[in-house]
Amino acid sequence: MYCDPATTSNTTIIVSTNFIANLLAAGGIQMSAVPKRSNSSELTPLQSHREQRNYGNLVAYWILGLCNNFGYVVMLSAAHDILSENFNQNVQGESSSHSVDNSTRECNPTSTGAILLADILPSLTIKILAPFFPFLVHVRMLVVVLLAAVGFLLVALSTSEWIAILGVVCTSFGSGLGEVTLLSYSSVFDKNVISTWSSGTGAAGILGASSYAGLTALGLSAANSLLVMLVVPVVMAATFWLLLRAPGSGRCTWKSVMNYSKTGQADTDESPSSEPISEAETVTVELPQRLTVAEKLRIIPSLLMYMIPLGLVYLFEYFINQGLFELTYFPNIWLTHHEQYRWFQVDYQIGVFLSRSSVNLFVIRKLWILALLQFLNVIFFTFEAVYLFVPSIWIVFAAVLWEGLLGGAAYVNTFYRISMEVPFEKREFSMGITSLSDSIGIGLAGAIALPVHNILCQLPKP
Repeated sequence: MYCDPATTSNTTIIVSTNFIANLLAAGGIQMSAVPKRSNSSELTPLQSHREQRNYGNLVAYWILGLCNNFGYVVMLSAAHDILSENFNQNVQGESSSHSVDNSTRECNPTSTGAILLADILPSLTIKILAPFFPFLVHVRMLVVVLLAAVGFLLVALSTSEWIAILGVVCTSFGSGLGEVTLLSYSSVFDKNVISTWSSGTGAAGILGASSYAGLTALGLSAANSLLVMLVVPVVMAATFWLLLRAPGSGRCTWKSVMNYSKTGQADTDESPSSEPISEAETVTVELPQRLTVAEKLRIIPSLLMYMIPLGLVYLFEYFINQGLFELTYFPNIWLTHHEQYRWFQVDYQIGVFLSRSSVNLFVIRKLWILALLQFLNVIFFTFEAVYLFVPSIWIVFAAVLWEGLLGGAAYVNTFYRISMEVPFEKREFSMGITSLSDSIGIGLAGAIALPVHNILCQLPKP
């Protein structure tokens, strides 16, 4: 049972004392009066149930992260194919290169940055607006699932470029709404769901990019490959409504009535008993009041220390991915130009996955260092796109992996730090509003990639 702060200012729910302690600890508040059980190492059935539910939620958030970003990744991996004139006509899955023959470079007429813009601007719009609207989580998630399915269908069945781009737009709306909703919703769960969510989004990169590259390499058409992926929205719906369990739905075993004010301080009428009582008795807690629009706006300046480095990292890495990858190619090797682009995307996503799963091993607090290192990658890939000086594709694969590691590290460390450093009553909004900084960076990258593509394609081949 999840109590939506948007629907009531002082809603009382029943939660376990153990959950209260974890919740306050995540917000930096120590609850010294929490009673403890005897020294027995055996778990009661109720405790065991709570542990199982917690693990189930960690798994659920991993799957939700995977499903939420899956379509977004696939559209970027298919960008080179979607912009090909015979995207829905080649049954072998390998779109021929309809390149501009200018006797210099092998270039598509339109930069893949165009698909990036269609894949990010709707997401950016929804991330900006969603935190200021009522948090109707079930309604939002229904919309997310429907948009994901419609996006795959429109692109797969498209008969013209604008229909395919409309499908990309639907996918973007769904992904953006899903991210801002589920990150905000994560504030009522154990803080470790941030790690599993991040790991799941990283896995979406690997599975999304590799599944598309793999299916087309096996001979399935691009359109049919996308139709196969309709299973993803179904899995997302089943995970959210069947597997995920919000805290507060179980019974309690300790007699302690506590009221928590908006500041998170606990008021008790009596000292909590250290003796176990029947599971029918309850612990009553008042959730923090909903933040007003004015309060939300006042929070934003304090979040810039997280938002600016994250936005810069994403600006640099997506300029590389959608502006320079297609211009970084090796002729006459075992991979075609289209295949090189697809496997660069897979390689990048492997790096993202590895680093997004690393936050429980180590935490990077100086986020600006990641932005600086990613800018150095921009310099390297720009020189490679202009001069094509790297002698082996394996060197580029290594550089792409490093680029992905930096991007994933920036994402997971940003949101992990927010979950640890921002007060509980501000955390839900902070998670949601910070998620738009990466979208701003990606949108700027797409806008820059379009003219840069045209400039580089006019240069003589080195």
